[in-house]
Amino acid sequence: MKKLLNLLILCLLTFYSYAQTPKLLLRLDDNGMNHSVNTAIKEVAETGIPFSTSVMFACPWYQETVEILKKYPMISVGVHLTLNAEWKYYRWGPVAGRSAVPSLVDSNGYFYSSTAQFLASKYALKDVEKELSAQIERALRSGLKIDYVDFHMGTALATPELRATVEKLAKKYGLGISHYMGEQYKTMFEIPVDKKKDALFQHLKELNPSKVNLMVFHVAKRDPEMEALIDMNSPDMQAVNNEPIVAIHRTTELSLLLSKEFQDLIKSGNVQLITYKDLIKSIGLANMKSPF
Repeated sequence: MKKLLNLLILCLLTFYSYAQTPKLLLRLDDNGMNHSVNTAIKEVAETGIPFSTSVMFACPWYQETVEILKKYPMISVGVHLTLNAEWKYYRWGPVAGRSAVPSLVDSNGYFYSSTAQFLASKYALKDVEKELSAQIERALRSGLKIDYVDFHMGTALATPELRATVEKLAKKYGLGISHYMGEQYKTMFEIPVDKKKDALFQHLKELNPSKVNLMVFHVAKRDPEMEALIDMNSPDMQAVNNEPIVAIHRTTELSLLLSKEFQDLIKSGNVQLITYKDLIKSIGLANMKSPF
C-alpha cells in the first residue's frame, strides 16, 4: 500500500512538473524560398531539435527543401500559403498558372509585392481558392507529411472572405491552421538585429506555462544569394550604407537558434519544444477556433 501511494505521489509530481513546463513551438518560415533559406533550416534540423517549418510551394527552390525535410521526420511541415512575391528582381507566380488565376498577378504574371497591392487589386475569390488549392495539392504530392497551413505576409487572412476560403480548404484537406489552436504569438522579424538576442532570451523567461508559446523565425545564410535580395515592403529591411540588412537579420536569427545558450536551454528541460503535429494530435482539428 505504501509503495502504491509513493508511486501515485511520484506520478502526480511528474504530471505537475510537466504541466508547469512552458511549451514552445518554433515555426521557421519561408522554407523553399531560396537555397540560402533551405540551407539555414537544414542546419537547425541537424541539431535534432523538433520544430515546425512552413514551406513556400510556389517558390522555385521548394523541391530542394522537400528532399531535405524527408530526412528529418521530427519536423512538422506546413504550407506557407503564398499570394505575394515581395523581393525586387526575385519574383514568383501562381502554381496554378497565370492564365488559370489571372486576377492574382501583375502585368508580368507575378504575384503582387505587398498585401496592400493585392487587396487593392480586383482579385477574385474563386482564383484565390484555385491557387491555394494548387499549392496545397503540390505539397501533398511532394511525399512530405503535411500537418498545417499558415500565411505568407498574412495576406490569405487579410479579410473575412479570405479567411473563410482558408478555413474551407483546411477542412477539405484535413489540415491544421496556424493561430487557430490558442497559440500565443511572437515574431523575431521586426526586432532590430542588435536587440534580437536579448529579446529572445527575455521572452523565453516569460513563457506562459498554461499556453502554447509560438515563436516565428526567419533564417538564412549570409551569402551572395541572400545579400542580393531587397524587400520592397519593409523600410526596416532596406539596405543602409549598402549593408544587406535582410541577410543580416536572417543570419542573426539562425545564429541564435544554433547557439550553445539556446541549445543548452532546450536540453535542460526547462522548456518543452512541441510541433504543430503534436499540437494537432493533442487538441484535434475539430477543436480549432478562429482567433478573429
